[in-house]
Amino acid sequence: MSIIPEIAQSRDEIQAIRRDIHAHPELCYEEARTAELVAQKLESWDIEVTRGLGKTGVVGVLRKGASKRAIGLRADMDALPIPELNTFEHASRHENKMHACGHDGHTAMLLGAAQYLAKHRDFDGTVVFIFQPAEEGGGGAKAMIEDGLFERFPVDSVFALHNWPGMPAGEFGARVGATQASSNEFEIRIEGVGAHAAIPHDGVDPVFTALQIGTGLQSIVTRNKRPIDAAVLSITRMQAGHAVNAIPTTATLAGTVRTFSVDVLDLIETRMKEIVTATAAAYRCKAEVSFIRNYPPTVNTEPETAFALGVMRDVAGAQKVNMNVDPTMGAEDFSFMLLERPGCYGYIGNGRGEHRDHGHGIGPCMLHNSSYDFNDDVLTLGSTYWVRLVEKFLARA
Repeated sequence: MSIIPEIAQSRDEIQAIRRDIHAHPELCYEEARTAELVAQKLESWDIEVTRGLGKTGVVGVLRKGASKRAIGLRADMDALPIPELNTFEHASRHENKMHACGHDGHTAMLLGAAQYLAKHRDFDGTVVFIFQPAEEGGGGAKAMIEDGLFERFPVDSVFALHNWPGMPAGEFGARVGATQASSNEFEIRIEGVGAHAAIPHDGVDPVFTALQIGTGLQSIVTRNKRPIDAAVLSITRMQAGHAVNAIPTTATLAGTVRTFSVDVLDLIETRMKEIVTATAAAYRCKAEVSFIRNYPPTVNTEPETAFALGVMRDVAGAQKVNMNVDPTMGAEDFSFMLLERPGCYGYIGNGRGEHRDHGHGIGPCMLHNSSYDFNDDVLTLGSTYWVRLVEKFLARA
């Protein structure tokens, strides 16, 4: 493992930033304190700062030399609406708000790299530090893009790094192609005719119809798409009626769809609407489908991923880099940036929770868990990766 000595010496400072952010979590588009902390740190290192991009996003720009090459590095800043069970000193001070996904660590690692790069500037080109709000369901990446991110701060490629519990600390990973799924939601409203439960033939039962629709929707995954194309269709909410002796007028089904490709997503949405309409008609009901596409799949481009993996091997050693990380059905709005620019979304191991030596809550140290905490032992490794990525990327012809 080749951590830059000066960054290793800055470990306490980087950790203090991380723990300060962890203690003061802010939800999507509320990251005012975090954004200001980031902006002030960047300005103190003579990095050009733009505030308020995508509402609460921060962009730092560092230039050196005459090259027009530019690289974008992204870290997310928002927390989750989750109560924290940990009791260590840096636990959340805000009720029902918690950095349960490690965005505090992502921000601190990128700041550690920014400080080093600003001091040494051993590159020829431009580094764009992207501190993004609202990754957790708010589409902050899209908001920054719509606010002119890549027009105002053009980059050739863009990179992100996410901590991964279960992957040993000190290891990295990435994969070419789809690494995280699209995130989509649907709601189906079925309208029938209410009646007494003892006289069902006087009504049109939306509950029975909803059950048939729910069963039919699973045929899309098992009988319409190719078996080798991954997809998940989950009905997660069903609502109908209030009284046990009355057939209600309406019933509602809702849930999520996850896919690794837009083509499969198109197929699922089309077949869903066909099945819902036809099944409702067969049972004399009316039905409407609302299908909302939230985040597209996160798809890494081959050259940028190969390059990032090479840097990971240089930093951690070849034996500690997984070049074909399993994709996950989780979603990530860095996907919007990868639609605009080539790049790579990589992973840094967060360990299995062994770093929580005291004061941690009940449960595993997994993402979106009330007992989660970022592993400070990997902060300097992550900062070193960012620095080496910049130096090698901007050194290429």
